[in-house]
Amino acid sequence: MFDSTLYGPRLSSLLAKERLNELGPGRPNPHARARLAELDSALAFGPRTVRDPAMAAACLAGLWLYHDYLDESHKISQTISTPTGSLWHSIMHRREPDSGNSKYWLNRTGRHPVFPDLCEAARQLAGAEALAPETRFLAEQTEWDPYRFVDLCEAARTGKSGAEPLCRRIQLAEWRLLFDWCFRRAIGMADG
Repeated sequence: MFDSTLYGPRLSSLLAKERLNELGPGRPNPHARARLAELDSALAFGPRTVRDPAMAAACLAGLWLYHDYLDESHKISQTISTPTGSLWHSIMHRREPDSGNSKYWLNRTGRHPVFPDLCEAARQLAGAEALAPETRFLAEQTEWDPYRFVDLCEAARTGKSGAEPLCRRIQLAEWRLLFDWCFRRAIGMADG
């Protein structure tokens, strides 16, 4: 269960309303733009102190993406020279949509620490519905395959698969897991 209040007043106000984003670029949320634009790491995380500036920047890239501001998210994620920055960069390109570029950034990501939890979340979400042949892997996987997910999102986005609702729910789980992982590291709450 995702609890937006755990992230402090400024971040929780941007996360309070669940956004089940489109698989493509979506429509920027004009109600969030001014609040997003005024955020910097110190303001966003207050009253907590930022311990890892790269992870704080990753959270900001994620926030812009959550509200469908892909260009702003891209500008931030491409400055983060870590596997986590590459993963946010990949997700943004998947939604752009630019599957090839998304996979390029996945190559730079490697096996990210959120992948085991994402694999389990996707398995549970997929297991709750009747699966088509192209989505069966989600319920059967033992390791997260982000490349197959890029392909499935592309197929769903272009109407070649009826998996769009499932992909959107998995995309939300992915966003939440990655944002929480970045947030905990940004403020020094990393667990191992």
